[in-house]
Amino acid sequence: MTTVGLIGLGAMGSGMAQSLRRAGHSVQVFDVRREVAEAFTHAGGTAHDTLASLGAACDVVVSVVVNAAQTEAVLFGDGQTPGCAASMKPGSVFVMCSTVDPNWSVALEARLEAMGLRYVDAPISGGAAKAASGQMTMMTAGKPEAYAVAEPFLNAMAAKVYKLGDSAGAGSKVKIINQLLAGVHIAAAAEAMALGLREGVDAAALYEVITNSAGNSWMFENRMAHVLAADYTPLSAVDIFVKDLGIVLDMARASKFPLPLSSTAHQMFMQASTAGFAKEDDSAVIKIFPGIELPGPKGS
Repeated sequence: MTTVGLIGLGAMGSGMAQSLRRAGHSVQVFDVRREVAEAFTHAGGTAHDTLASLGAACDVVVSVVVNAAQTEAVLFGDGQTPGCAASMKPGSVFVMCSTVDPNWSVALEARLEAMGLRYVDAPISGGAAKAASGQMTMMTAGKPEAYAVAEPFLNAMAAKVYKLGDSAGAGSKVKIINQLLAGVHIAAAAEAMALGLREGVDAAALYEVITNSAGNSWMFENRMAHVLAADYTPLSAVDIFVKDLGIVLDMARASKFPLPLSSTAHQMFMQASTAGFAKEDDSAVIKIFPGIELPGPKGS
């Protein structure tokens, strides 16, 4: 019986682990916050004290960490504690769900193949709620033999599993393009709401009209609701788009491809980060606009 492990029980990873458990799988988990891993196991599953232990116990390891550097540490250790790659059985599959440079993903596939391991490049999208309900999207690429082992678990975690290529890189490229749009849409939504506030338009009325008009976007509807509620709890932080739009621009720069809107949006998130909003929800990019009074918390 194929066993699955998941590393990283954050906003997305915890929901993905729940989806795997709901599908009937016995889920092995690891998180640097031991108490979080233990809490997950109260309804079933096994928490591991080390990455090496989880790697040895699983045929498929799903990694849901923030970036390439954390993925490297998960696989190969951080210089103090070993990662999971050295203990994984030959033929096991590593599923990488972070947003990373596509060239890095290609290199990682080759590195794991040299160790006798298989790899699926599988960035994710949809947010915490869709992760918890098994309705998120996975943008995947990998060799057929990797899919043969991992596919049941991919389907348990996501409503849409797109197969975009038979080797690493294609999944990460599509995710990067998705992040281009997401970042630009959030920045544009913030700019529009800020202009409305500057011009004295009632924020709630503006939100109601736009979300029922042609100018609406999913990001306007979702993120400007955070602004109206004055709730900048980080579901996705400002610094995530500093990182992701940076990867977008790096990818385009390599082929000398111009991205004027992405460049501007990246500068907006950089400005918000530098102004002290790095760890706030990405809708806090609206705070860079001068001369506006943002909605306060309900009841204040």
